[in-house]
Amino acid sequence: MNLHQCFLTDNLCYQAGEKMKPKGIMVHSTGANNPSLKRYVGPDDGFLGENVYGNHWNTATPGGRKACVHAFIGKLEDGTIATYQTLPWDYRGWHAGGSANNTHIGFEICEDDLTDKVYFQKVYREAVELCAYLCKQYDLTEQDIICHSEGYKKGIASNHGDVMHWFPKHSKSMDAFRAEVKAELDRLEKSLADNTAASWSADAVNWAVSSGLMAGDANGNLMLRSPLTREQFCVMLKRYHDQFHTA
Repeated sequence: MNLHQCFLTDNLCYQAGEKMKPKGIMVHSTGANNPSLKRYVGPDDGFLGENVYGNHWNTATPGGRKACVHAFIGKLEDGTIATYQTLPWDYRGWHAGGSANNTHIGFEICEDDLTDKVYFQKVYREAVELCAYLCKQYDLTEQDIICHSEGYKKGIASNHGDVMHWFPKHSKSMDAFRAEVKAELDRLEKSLADNTAASWSADAVNWAVSSGLMAGDANGNLMLRSPLTREQFCVMLKRYHDQFHTA
């Protein structure tokens, strides 16, 4: 996840500062063919790019509407995908048009023309990682995630079709989305466990890490409970030789 922060401090929702306890997550999409984050998030922070029309949501009532979400996912100026947090997660947003505002974190995925599979896959994955992050932050599960159209069916949101007018075009559904969030949560849990030494091995693990014998993978995961290949064993032997050989 590529998470940035740019609170919409001029938006009346932000200024109201009403708090809520997050009990779920609602996935929205913008309903307009514009994948650029700068259309909705501002001012430019050096990554977003300048919105020359000034029609972003960092205004009292964007487009004349009382509306604000907790985050947007879309393209930066250089074309990379990012998430921008636009409200504190525990602020009551104005995104659902119903009682879900009192309980759900809401974020928007910036739509394109709905046909670009590569763009969709990138923002979809970013949304999965954002939801997993929020689930861990607020002790939620994948079953606490819905889209706007599901919120309408539950009677807690207004009559909108997002995201089910878009996801199925790329062979995805909210059930598939929730399953991928669950898989990401499982991966994060395994990664955490693999970095936490048991009491009987803690001294040895701390020594191996501090002496440079064990560095983990490219992401710093120590993989303490993963099998050791002969190649990895050779690398560790060489590190030991280079570090401690005095002959």
